[in-house]
Amino acid sequence: MANDLSELIAQSNETVAALIDDGADTSELFTIEHHLVSSDFTKLEKAAVELVKVGYHVDDADEFELDDGSRQFAFVAVSEVKLDPQILELQTKEVAKIADLAGVDYDGWGTYFGDDEEE
Repeated sequence: MANDLSELIAQSNETVAALIDDGADTSELFTIEHHLVSSDFTKLEKAAVELVKVGYHVDDADEFELDDGSRQFAFVAVSEVKLDPQILELQTKEVAKIADLAGVDYDGWGTYFGDDEEE
């Protein structure tokens, strides 16, 4: 399994730039959720263990069914960091490497932005 690191880094940089353009405060900490998925729960579990070892909080895996009827498992590895392209590039590289070693897919990261009270 090989995750496309250059594509993941480009996606990360684009996300950071878009958040900053939308007014995100780069001095604040953001909850970053790195998304990993696999049809093999054992491989996904291996990735989770390795991510915990390097400091990520890992949520329980969710199971879901695709349109073709196949089953997948997914979890997020969470960190709290400033919205800094260099920090997020390092995390992207770290998570992608662990995903590759475990044989699972890394689907990039996301975060929450905006006030929950806004409507």
